[in-house]
Amino acid sequence: MFKLSALCFASLVALQAPAAFAQDAARPASEQALASRIDAAIAPYYKADAPGATVIVTQDGKTVLRKAYGMADVAKGKAMTPDTALRLGSITKQFTAVGILMLLDEGKLALDDDITKFLPDYPTRGKRITIEHLLTHTSGIVSYTSRAGFERNSTNDMSVSGMIDTFKNDPLDFDPGTRFSYNNSGYFLLGAVIEKISGQPYAKFVEERIFKPLDMQHTAYEGHERNPGPRAAGHTKGWFGVTSSKPLSMSQPYAAGSLVSTVDDLARWDAAITAGKLLKPATWQKATTSYVLADGKPTNYGYGWQIGKLRGVPMVAHGGGINGFSTYALRLPQQKVYVAVLTNSDDAKIQPEMVASKAAAIAIGNPFPDFKAVKIDDALLDAYAGTYRIDANATRSFKRDNGKLVMQRSNREPITLTPYANDGFFMPDSLTTIVFARNAKGEVSHVVVHSQGSELINQRVGAP
Repeated sequence: MFKLSALCFASLVALQAPAAFAQDAARPASEQALASRIDAAIAPYYKADAPGATVIVTQDGKTVLRKAYGMADVAKGKAMTPDTALRLGSITKQFTAVGILMLLDEGKLALDDDITKFLPDYPTRGKRITIEHLLTHTSGIVSYTSRAGFERNSTNDMSVSGMIDTFKNDPLDFDPGTRFSYNNSGYFLLGAVIEKISGQPYAKFVEERIFKPLDMQHTAYEGHERNPGPRAAGHTKGWFGVTSSKPLSMSQPYAAGSLVSTVDDLARWDAAITAGKLLKPATWQKATTSYVLADGKPTNYGYGWQIGKLRGVPMVAHGGGINGFSTYALRLPQQKVYVAVLTNSDDAKIQPEMVASKAAAIAIGNPFPDFKAVKIDDALLDAYAGTYRIDANATRSFKRDNGKLVMQRSNREPITLTPYANDGFFMPDSLTTIVFARNAKGEVSHVVVHSQGSELINQRVGAP
């Protein structure tokens, strides 16, 4: 839809957010121009009278852009402000992962520890499920948020053990370490492991070990906030327009998605974790390195961070989706750029991932192209029509419909594409482009999908 030394603790308390929370008037013209370019690119996505967003962009420790858009509460007519707190959703997972890794650095657990060392009553079906499997979404445990009846019962306040009881007896989806399958159950269990080792509730552990030392005053497990401050209401898109989001007991997302924060606090978090203030260098490096499956294939996921590229440069990132909110935060380590976008709507049309990616690309001087629609002949659309293989279990099909090219992946809704060239198309409200390629005979043989700086080639089924 989760033992600092005295010297280290003191340095964390002294750590400040990136330095340039200064007034624009005091900033160099080049920085103001960059901020204006980013603002111009993302502002059109948010209407003044609709659910909005808070956005921060930092580069080399300086704040490039810190701005709010739209409404914090549509029903009350309350405008969003940059210091507004919003639900993080699954960005919570990087805090949970770091909590586990802090315990690792203290020698209180090992990544290859069987989870039954800490949760002795958990039935592993004769398989060895490790802490690392939970961190990397490779445990094979069923994700409780995908189980039948989850949404119907999601308003119930549950104990940690009670929630675990709802999924622990389900059969494993696959042998641990053999597949990647995004899994909220794994991070729920990691929260329970933190509680078992530390002797503290998860909410208190992350507060005392992470939030307070980093001066993250407005970050908390929802319901355990320490300081007052503006808070955004969650929204969803209903039949008759924007409405309040569905209720949710925050005991259910727990260590997989229960935190609330501000973009200022997230900038402090990024500055601290990347500066080595919480973890040993080798531990941090491992957290941001792709896990490798038993067959040698990378998962493009580390410990609480997705591993990928943006405009061809390395990126670590994570998104979140939870009742009423959608979020995304990314870092480009080589360029020292960090972007966080927190939105108070779970409407999937405008994804914070796209907004954050556009902002980051502009910050590094390599913006995404601004494609313009062109008209192409129906004969070309017919030439592209067909089925293209994504992998052993999924395909991507194309067909012409009323002079448009419509794409549909297996088990997903169809999407109408817009041509920007005779062989190139872009997806609406997306940074994904589709380019058709031909073989030496001039026949359409495959399609190249460009998304967030990566390339994926799908071969045409039946192509020579």
